[in-house]
This record gives sequence, C-alpha cells and structure tokens, in this order.
Amino acid sequence: MKRGSETLKFIDLYQRMVRASLDGHEKEAGEDILLEGGDPYQLDCLLHPEAHPPVWRVGSCQCSPGQSAPCIDNCIFDAIVRDEKGNISIDGSKCVGCEECIRRCEEKRLTASKDILPALAAVRTGDAPVYAMIAPAFVSQFAPEVTPGKLRSAFKQLGFKGMVEVAVFADILTLKEALEFDRNINDETDFQLTSCCCPMWIAMIRRIYHQLIPHVPAAVSPMIACARTIKTLYPEAKTVFIGPCIAKKSEAKEPDLAGDVDYVLTFQEVRDIFDFARIDPAQLPEDERDHSSRAGRIYARAGGVSEAVTETVRRLYPHRAIAVRAQKADGVPACKKMINDLLEGKTDANFFEGMGCIGGCVGGPKALIDREAGRENVNQYGDQATYPTPIDNPYVIELLQRLGFDTVEALLEKSDIFTRRF
Repeated sequence: MKRGSETLKFIDLYQRMVRASLDGHEKEAGEDILLEGGDPYQLDCLLHPEAHPPVWRVGSCQCSPGQSAPCIDNCIFDAIVRDEKGNISIDGSKCVGCEECIRRCEEKRLTASKDILPALAAVRTGDAPVYAMIAPAFVSQFAPEVTPGKLRSAFKQLGFKGMVEVAVFADILTLKEALEFDRNINDETDFQLTSCCCPMWIAMIRRIYHQLIPHVPAAVSPMIACARTIKTLYPEAKTVFIGPCIAKKSEAKEPDLAGDVDYVLTFQEVRDIFDFARIDPAQLPEDERDHSSRAGRIYARAGGVSEAVTETVRRLYPHRAIAVRAQKADGVPACKKMINDLLEGKTDANFFEGMGCIGGCVGGPKALIDREAGRENVNQYGDQATYPTPIDNPYVIELLQRLGFDTVEALLEKSDIFTRRF
C-alpha cells in the first residue's frame, strides 16, 4: 500500500531535521517547521524520543472504532489501545518494540522511533566522549566492502570517540552462561533458558511465561554489558548502541537498565546519517582492532548463542557428565511453540535459545541486507576470528581483570556489572 500524505509529511520532517542536526541548526529548523504548520507532536517525538514509546503513530487511524485493528490483534503484549475515534496509542510501559504492529498497519500510519537528533547533538556538543557500540549483526550491512575498520573510521569522522564491537561482550556473557550452566544443571531433568541476547525473548518469558524465570540466568544483554563497561572505565562517556531492531530502544528504557545506554540507533538510522553527512565508509581508511572470538561474533544469527555456550562449556569442562543439549527457535510463533513443548514435556533439551526475529538478529526489521546474506556474512566473520571461544581470548581475560575480576569464575560471585535481577 502506498504511504499516505501524513506519512510522507513525517518523512519530510524527519529528513529536514536530520540535515539540520548535522549542521547544528535543529532548533531553528524546528521553529521554521512549526511556523509552516508542522505537527508539534511529531517534532517533539524526533527531538525527545526518550519521552515517547518505541512506536509512533503518524496521523489519524483509518480503522473505524468497531472494526478489527490488525495492529491490536497481533500485539502479544497488549501494548495498544484505541479511543472512541478509532485512533490507537502505544503504551510505552508494555511495548517491547517488536514492530509487529508496524508491519500489520494497512494504512502505514505507524513508524519506529528515531534517536538520531539527540544522539547527534551529544556527539556534536563534545561535552563528553561518545562511543558507538555496534551489534554483531553489522557485518557487511552498509556494503560488502565496508570492513569493521572502515566503519570505525566513519564513526570517528562523525565525531564519535570510537567504535566498540558488542561481540566482545557477547564473549563475556557466553562465559557467564557457561559457568551458570555448570553450576545449575546437574540433573537430567533440569534446564536453562538463555538470557543474554534478545529482548523480545526475555519479554515473552517475563510477561507470558513468568513461571520459567527461575530457569533464566541473571545476566544482562551484551548491549548493556558493553555500555556498563565503557562507563566503568570512562565515567563521563555516553554510549550509542547500533543494531537491526527497535526492541533495543525499549530495553534501554527499562527501569533497572535506564541510563546504561544513552541512545539506540538502527542500521537504517545510521545509513541515513551517513547519507546526509555524505560519508561513504567504503572510501575511508582502516582502523582495525580485532578483539572478539568466534563465539561472540556468531550471536547475530539464530543458533549462535547455543553454539557459543555449548562450545565454551566443552572447553571449560571437557569431562562434564551432563552436556549441553540445545534447542533453538527464531520468530515469535516458533519461540512460543518451543516454550509450550517444554512445559508439556515434549523435549529433552536442557538449554533453550529464543530469538524474536526469524534468522536471529540478522533478520531484524531494520537490517539493511537479506537475512540469509547476513547469516553468511556473520558466519564468515566468525570463522575469521583468531580465537574460537572467549576462554581462549586473551583480550577478554585482560578486560575482565581491568574490571576487577581476578578469575573467570568471579563472574558468578562478583558480577554486578553483568548481572540483572529479573
């Protein structure tokens, strides 16, 4: 379906404001837009996304009050309500940013939130160093020839202090989950649900299958672990996560995590910034720093977490009596089926990995390339890693020591920075 006039006006507003922000003139541009009769609500969403839910309504809904609304019918978290005029609103306390409502809206009146303006303002003002934290799914998203080193150069050209690969922190969380598995799973009937990757998966467990929470290790996501580490080492720093979904925007706002990640941008938002700033990462020099292992890099595709934890458990405990028997699911229907099979005793797995998007993070709605190509790129990048697992990675061990962890096992005893209480 073609976009309506209100949606096109919002796109024009967004593009004008991004261009103005790159020049430091967003305030003046916003004033001009209001004088021209622009929508003050839409402008406020762009200027202050932290005050709004992860999904914004653009214009009035076309569904009549008595008519079934696909967006409401397909929200498994009951985050959408409708008033007497038929217009819907998003409850930010319930919305996890899965984007199912955006895909289902036949009139194209819903859009994902955008953090570009405040993120660029933080970079431009220079009041504090700003670090880009890039998700493991980033490989070849911006072009096949855009290497990690070229992408780091592009962020520095924008004014970021540096770029950190979140895969390094996927390494650390893999270690933590492997240690948790060894400590907790000593019975053939017991099981563990992975906790450190997809916010959709965790939200589903917490809100729909909350009886399973005791089987979820108390671990933050790699995004949060990365942000907390940066702010531990550089207390004045600001952090910007960049990935393929908007669920991370919702995760960053959760009460027990708020303040760790300052802004969340999608790959599409970053592409817009590069386009408007006329930066072509492919033409920039290399700024290469290779720190992550294969285990951390493959988190970006379905099955990656299970494989990483399985191999790390084998590496740490080669003679363990009970091995990891992993089962994975990707996509909401498959995740629900896997959990229901677990509850009904139809599986003998003892480690369960769920990802909200088909294909895993590489299949996220804000990815720039096809998920199969993304999966292949992630696998190749993983195969290029110097180290197979995080326990083999000296950089991970050194980083843990800088954070006060004298041994790997200390992740279980002294790990506030990597722990989340569900």
